Amino acid sequence: MIEYLIGVDGGGTGTRVRLARADGSQLAQGQGGPSGLSLGIAQAWNSVAEALASAFGAAGIAQPANASIAIGLGLAGVHNPLWTEQFLAADPGFGTIRLENDGFTTLMGAHGGKPGTIVAIGTGSVGQALLADGSQREVGGWGFPTGDEAGGGWIGLRAIAHIEKVIDGRAPHSTFAQAVIDACGGERNAIQVWIGRATQTAFASLAPLVVAHADTCDTARAILADAGGEVALMAHALDPSGQLPLALCGGLGVPLRAYLPPDLLARSVAPLGDSASGALRMIELHVRGH
Repeated sequence: MIEYLIGVDGGGTGTRVRLARADGSQLAQGQGGPSGLSLGIAQAWNSVAEALASAFGAAGIAQPANASIAIGLGLAGVHNPLWTEQFLAADPGFGTIRLENDGFTTLMGAHGGKPGTIVAIGTGSVGQALLADGSQREVGGWGFPTGDEAGGGWIGLRAIAHIEKVIDGRAPHSTFAQAVIDACGGERNAIQVWIGRATQTAFASLAPLVVAHADTCDTARAILADAGGEVALMAHALDPSGQLPLALCGGLGVPLRAYLPPDLLARSVAPLGDSASGALRMIELHVRGH
């Protein structure tokens, strides 16, 4: 007997959930640590459990057995079939489970299930479209470091490449470069240790520094301009006709709006809901047999 529905949005930076009763009436939100599958299956489930406990706590409800919960998850890393198989095999006994990539749940949330396109830009990136005939299209989402263009990890990687040149004397020093150098240890040896340990999430932690210095530093602005160009390429591949509304989603969606070509900016809309709300809608429809 399903008593509660949970929608989960999980990526390399954090996990957000929405809790609802079985009839779809929303009760609370919760959050936990990162649950992108590239960080490990145990890490992902632990973060989901943390966010779940947070939501039930916020609702003032004693957390029931997992068997009475239907859970829909939109997670980064689902494109890797091995990780997906391992994650589902470790299911801690939920009554019903549906797993999709976080791009799909972001699309569900952004346009309320109606035709449209999204480019989700957080720690990584992916583009998704729901076309008028009901078919879906996806671009990007290949993963870091070879893909995930315009995502936080991609931006942070370029910031690191820049400070390597600055430290060597191959590029001029700046306030921006110093901020990145300080964030990574302050000097060459410490920075090399930082790089050796860095995950996509660690690189993404540098993206806010790029955004913060873009108004005053040509290099930071150029990195974001390149990111805007990558977003435009994804949007065009999703909808070459340019007829569908586009929502930029994720933590970097708003900062990158300023770097979109004018025609793309003209048809961009604010998302109606986020990935967690899309995951909740997904599991609600699944439970009802749609």
